[in-house]
Amino acid sequence: MTNRQLYLAAYDISCNRRLRKALYVLRSFASGGQKSVFECFLTPAEQEQLLEEIGQVIDPDEDRFILLRLAGAKHIRTLGKAVLPQDGSFFYVG
Repeated sequence: MTNRQLYLAAYDISCNRRLRKALYVLRSFASGGQKSVFECFLTPAEQEQLLEEIGQVIDPDEDRFILLRLAGAKHIRTLGKAVLPQDGSFFYVG
């Protein structure tokens, strides 16, 4: 299994058209999330691909995107209906 790091990806996009495109890109990399925040287990190559694809969608003068590397699922605390992020045995991008 490849060595993946856990990231938190979030966006704030002002245009509905770009918002839908960004959502489509992020869903192909995410293992979970809610609204405009997603948990992503990424290899370095997938991280670069995600940043490249999002960079083609957003308008840097109007939109925001952030990708934060997290320490790992074992350090995450959840409340309510939340579940810990999980890196599955396989990963599909498409």
